[in-house]
Amino acid sequence: MDASMVTTGFDLPGYHVTKNLGVVRGITVRSRSALGNLAGGIQAFFGGNITIYTELCEHARAEAFDLLVQHADQIGANAIVGVRYDANDVMEGITEVLAYGTAVVVERG
Repeated sequence: MDASMVTTGFDLPGYHVTKNLGVVRGITVRSRSALGNLAGGIQAFFGGNITIYTELCEHARAEAFDLLVQHADQIGANAIVGVRYDANDVMEGITEVLAYGTAVVVERG
């Protein structure tokens, strides 16, 4: 599936939904390493963007997104609408990132 066929909106301009396949999701659970926590602590001490954590978050979101698209592909969708992200702490230092949306089949027109 082309990433341009994934949207936070509930329609894709120029397309119409011919079939709703239901909710799809991608989930990943990530932890920070001890070395990452040390580097993050040093960056936090000096202030500003804590790049070590920014990168961790970006990787987690990208992985959740990729898993979302794979799930939609597996059930025969060619688009995903209404995409959202959610994140929760599973326990201290361990975070779940969830990407979810509605898998659909769309056609031009």
